[in-house]
Amino acid sequence: MADVEELTYLQKAAVVITSIGAENAAGVYKRLNDDEVERLTLEVSSLPYMDINVVDEVLNEFYELCLTQKVITEGGIDYARSVLEKAYGSEMAQRLMDKVSKSMQTKAFEFVRKSDYKNLLAIIQNEHPQTIALVLSYVNSDQASLVLQELPKEKRVEVVERIAKMESASPETIKAIESTLERKFAAVVSMDLTEVGGINYVADVLNKVDRGTEKYIFDELTTRDPALVDEIKKKMFVFEDILSLDAMSIQRFIRDVETKDLAVAIKGSNAEVAATLYANMPQRMQESIQQEIEYLHNVRMRDVDEAQQRIVGIIRHLEEEGELVIGKGGEDEIIA
Repeated sequence: MADVEELTYLQKAAVVITSIGAENAAGVYKRLNDDEVERLTLEVSSLPYMDINVVDEVLNEFYELCLTQKVITEGGIDYARSVLEKAYGSEMAQRLMDKVSKSMQTKAFEFVRKSDYKNLLAIIQNEHPQTIALVLSYVNSDQASLVLQELPKEKRVEVVERIAKMESASPETIKAIESTLERKFAAVVSMDLTEVGGINYVADVLNKVDRGTEKYIFDELTTRDPALVDEIKKKMFVFEDILSLDAMSIQRFIRDVETKDLAVAIKGSNAEVAATLYANMPQRMQESIQQEIEYLHNVRMRDVDEAQQRIVGIIRHLEEEGELVIGKGGEDEIIA
């Protein structure tokens, strides 16, 4: 018999969905994406036996969270905390606030993620760069990359910079922006502080834009914040992405890498990457590196990361020099 404290959030969701009846469950399903429907259905089908007391506790927790979210949406964080403290006491109020912000949080701008990127572009292209950055931080990276490369050049760099430096947005800010867009989109939103944007996200976006757009953004952004450019570039091509390079490109960068760096990097890599590297180096070099790896003991993960990053740096430099090509998901046409 399961204990409520041992249940995952997904299991609790399954308990709720099985307790509200088929008609209500169908209404909930309509608001979920395909992945969420699949995960929830799988959890429902494998749900263990639940004692009625456990079910009651889960449903009560769900009700409290719904109530908390409703108060936050209608009155803001400070108002919600005040109301909940009066109703449940300060300790319980804080627990509910934490649960809502960490586990029940839904991203804003759901209507944007379901729209065609061209419609999204038409809506936001004339907005302030900060507004564009916030909206693009909520869409998927495919949408964001398509919109970004269609924006006027003078806005691209500023939007990328703002996305990369963005950390969180308050419910009040999100509400204000959504209210300006609801004339064209049917929006139902508002939540607690939500992590948006950031280096990883903007790197994912720039990995998917065309080379011309990427180069222009980096050239312009370098004049403003070269350290930020370095951080973004570090995230754009990781060591494991070597698997996406063609044989000639791998053979080219290997010539510029120090043997020790190759040995340390390979020792800390997965078997597939190691095999790919070995397959593209001369037999004598392969034997030399394998022998060196045998003598490598207690290698720190930090040393592996640094060696792999140096190799990535060489790859990026050679690409900038036009000596090898990093694939861009089929967006770059290569002529043999």
